[in-house]
Formats: sequence, C-alpha cells, structure tokens
Amino acid sequence: MALAGFLAACTVGPNFKTPEAPRTEGFTPPGEIPAQLGASAAPDEAPAQTTAQHFVQGLDIQGQWWTLFQSPALNALIERALANSPTLQAATAALRQANETLAAERGSYLPSLSAAAGVQRQKEPGAALGLPQVPSVIYTLNSATLNVSYTLDAFGGIRRQVESLGAQAEYERYALEAAYLSLTANLVTAAITEASLRAQLAATQDIADSQRKQLDITQRRFNAGGASRADILQQQAVLQSTLATLPVLRTQLAQQRNLLATYAGALPADYAGPEFTLDTLTLPVELPLSVPSKFVEQRPDVREYSALLHQTTAQIGVATANMLPQITLSGSYGGEATSFSNVFSPASVIWNLAASATQPLFKGGQLVHQRRAAVAAAQQAAANYRATVITAFQNVSDTLYALKGDAEALEAQLLAEQTAAQSLALVQVQYKSGAANYLQVLSAEQTYQTAAVALVKAKAQRYADTAALFQALGGGWWNRNDVAANTTEARKEPL
Repeated sequence: MALAGFLAACTVGPNFKTPEAPRTEGFTPPGEIPAQLGASAAPDEAPAQTTAQHFVQGLDIQGQWWTLFQSPALNALIERALANSPTLQAATAALRQANETLAAERGSYLPSLSAAAGVQRQKEPGAALGLPQVPSVIYTLNSATLNVSYTLDAFGGIRRQVESLGAQAEYERYALEAAYLSLTANLVTAAITEASLRAQLAATQDIADSQRKQLDITQRRFNAGGASRADILQQQAVLQSTLATLPVLRTQLAQQRNLLATYAGALPADYAGPEFTLDTLTLPVELPLSVPSKFVEQRPDVREYSALLHQTTAQIGVATANMLPQITLSGSYGGEATSFSNVFSPASVIWNLAASATQPLFKGGQLVHQRRAAVAAAQQAAANYRATVITAFQNVSDTLYALKGDAEALEAQLLAEQTAAQSLALVQVQYKSGAANYLQVLSAEQTYQTAAVALVKAKAQRYADTAALFQALGGGWWNRNDVAANTTEARKEPL
C-alpha cells in the first residue's frame, strides 16, 4: 500500500503554467490616443453625432454591453438571436460533449466492478473426470461471479489524460464565449450598417427631390429664354445619375436584412425584425480601456489558445506514461455448481487475485515518436498562443486609432456638409435670380451630395467602431452566467 501510494504521487510530464501577460503599458504609444474623442459640447447643445466620447481606464464591461446603445429593438433582436442561433447551439453541444467526456474519463480513477452469471451445458469424457468406466458425462455448470479490475496510475498517465480532457472542455467553454461575442458584435454592426444604408437612401432621395426641383426651375428658365437646352440635359443627367444609386442602396439594404435574419436564426422570407435607423441608436459616451496585464484574461480567443496549450502539455505526460510500466490489479469472487441453488454455497466458492505489470520493450519506435509528436504539438500551441495575444493587442490598437479617426472625420464631415448645404442654397437662390450660371449650381449639388452621404457613413462608422472596441476588449463575458446555465439545461433535453 505504501509503494502504491508512492507511485500514485508520481506524475510524469511537464506541469502546465499559464503564460504571463505581456509586459506593456498600453495598446498604443504614449500620447497617441487622447483621453477624449470628439466635440466637447453637451449632447443637447450639438447634434448627437458630435457627442464626445472619453476613455475610462479599467472600466469594467457589462455582460450585455450592447444595451449601452439604448435601443430596445436591438436588445430584443439580440435576445432572439441568442435563443435561436444554430452556431451557438452547436458550440453549446460541443461544450456539453467535452464535459461529458471529461466526466467519463474521471471514472478511470476508480476500480471497475462487473457481475457475471452464466449457465453452461457440456459433455465430457468420463476419463477426464476420473471415471474411466463411464464413456461420457453430460452436466450443467452454473456460475455467478463479481470481477474487480483496477489500473494503478503509477506514473500519472490517467491523471494527465483527465487533465488534457479538462483543458479540452475549457477550450470549448471559451469557444462558446467567442461565438457568443462574435454573434452579438456582428448583430450590432449589421444593425448599424442597416441604419446607415437607410440614412444614405434618405439622403440620396432628398438630393434627388432637390434635383427634380432644380430641373423644374431650369425648365421654366428655358421656357423663358434664360437657360439653354444643354442646361436641361445636364440637370437631367445629374438627376438620373443620383437615381441610379438608389437601386444599389436598396439591394445592399435587402442583403443586410438577410444577414440579420441569418444571425437571428431565421430564414430570409420569414424574418420580420425591426427596422433600424441611426436616430434610434445612442452613442456610448464612456468607453472602457482595460489594463493590458488583465486584458489577456478577458479575450475568449486568448483563453481558447491557453486551454489548447494546456491540453497539448498534458498530452506529453500521457505519451511519457505510455512508455513506462502499466500496473493492473484484478480479482474475482463467486461460485460454480451443477445446480444453481448450490452456486452460493460455501463449497462452490471460487476466487482469484492477480497483479500484472507490463513494460513496453519494442514497438518499432511508436512510443518515442508519439512523445516527440506531443512535444511538437505543445510547441505549436505555444506559438499559436503568442500569435493570438499579439493579434488581440493589435485589434484593440487598431480600434483605438479608428475611433480617434472617426471623431476627427465626423467633425470634418459635419462641417463640410453644413458648408455645402449653405453653399447650395445660396447658389440656387442666385441661379433663380439669374446671378449664377448653371455650372455653379451643378457643382454645388455634387458637392452637397457627396458631403451628405459621407456624413452618414462617418456617423455610422463611429457607431460600428465603438461596438468593435467592446468586442476587442472581450465583451464582458465574465459578467454573465447564462452559458453555464444553458449547458446545464441542455443536459436535460432528449436527443
């Protein structure tokens, strides 16, 4: 017993240690990203798109971060998608499978016990039974036994296998979190894109209406002799060019609706989700900025690759233990008798105890190469983990620069749109009175059209990049517990 306890304490292979977080002070060089982005005016003193955003170092991210956009329609759509998404259902099933596989492997820690009962009718020559005078004997043999078998985990191979499967379950756990985060972020982005397309359609339609009025003015001036036929044709060409962009935008909007239907787990023909506009979304003012030392713990993909590294490290121990002696203890107890009523009598008792140790001597190099393969797999997982961490930091850095650029671009586009609108209105008045020529009107219209659509795109991009920041920082999954609850409930469902 003492020897068994000593051997059981021996676990071969390297012990896994979670890699340290990168030692860096931030996601961008100092001074690159200001603490505040955008105009400093209060929301009630300026258009909503110029609202200032500011970073809060260490601000925790709530589990349902999309509610910060204050859109009940968006919240309802995301809840619907979370309940119906096949992608999440598949990831949940994969996690459940990994947990059950882990639970099954833990059973290897305990002895296996089985019961056997049998009846056998057989014929034996009398000489075999010590009765040479009898030609043959026919009899029935009844038996009932209990069999116990236990594999002594002398070198920790079983423990390493359980550890590996535990890491696999952890990998599936964070794969589910990554799918959850990707789905919610994609839904928010798709809703923003739909709102942007609707705004672009509205702006383009307004421009077309204005151009129709301008064409009517030009037609009246032509009738009065104040404009040429070329002016009319030019104005018609501009109007038709604007109208030609509307079908493209409508197609993009329809495709965006189909994308939302897919995310929600519905067929395009059956989808009847809400229609999103930029006016129904509120830009979050406070933006979280995680501490780099804690950031790697927040990213589901980083946690995935950490679990994968853990799994491959444990497999080195499994491969090492397979090269060492395998010790098995077994025993059985029961009875045998020609009459079933006598099987349990003291005279019919049979039992045995056995111990065996098997040491692989030659397998053509299989075990050696399997261990080397396990080591190489762990090295690959370590490299993939480092690459994932670097990419995660890049994601945040890219998003921070994008938000900075969005704020600057939005202010510039807002000024450009206001200036172009004022210029167009002035030129139209001058043209109506004959103080400006048609080329000036045409130029002012084109400038305003470009500025109006660009303003809509700039506003939508700021919303989308805000959502991207929440996604890049991990999405606050640590403040939710619905994944564990859904996994538990799924166990109760029939196949």
